[in-house]
Amino acid sequence: MSNKVIHAIYNDDDILMNAVKKTRAAHHHIEEVFSPFPVHGLDKAMGIAPTRLAICAFLYGCVGISVATAMMNFIMIQDWPQDIGGKPSFSYIQNMPAFVPIMFEMTVFFAAHLMVITFYMRSRLWPFKEAENPDVRTTDDHFLMEVAVNENEEELVSFFQGTGAVEVKVIEKH
Repeated sequence: MSNKVIHAIYNDDDILMNAVKKTRAAHHHIEEVFSPFPVHGLDKAMGIAPTRLAICAFLYGCVGISVATAMMNFIMIQDWPQDIGGKPSFSYIQNMPAFVPIMFEMTVFFAAHLMVITFYMRSRLWPFKEAENPDVRTTDDHFLMEVAVNENEEELVSFFQGTGAVEVKVIEKH
């Protein structure tokens, strides 16, 4: 079974946005868009669902504040209580105002570091992974839209030439 895709290359982000909107209106499936810089509104124009990574960040922050609370309660109250600055160490609640900066920092630490790991795993960016960039010009000054071909190759080529593409290629994807 052949997996053919069309690579439509554009040299302007406004032309790309119009082409994406026309492609979606014509009900063609856009596989991916490669861009040298983030294009505002491209995700909405492509119909990509909003990310759920913010939920992960909140959960990782909750884990961070829980670890900080448990750590400070064990270290400063149960294991080795000390009288620092005249503050009694009978309970965690009495000393919590002094622990707020530590709780904040651990929340941010856990959320930031675990989000980086989650982002790399979700994006499948492993060490020594080969680049998936189909055209080197997309890292400099061109934009590439990859669209699946379903027995309508000639129709799609003429469609993308009409959308302002600088170059249209049919590629066998493996």
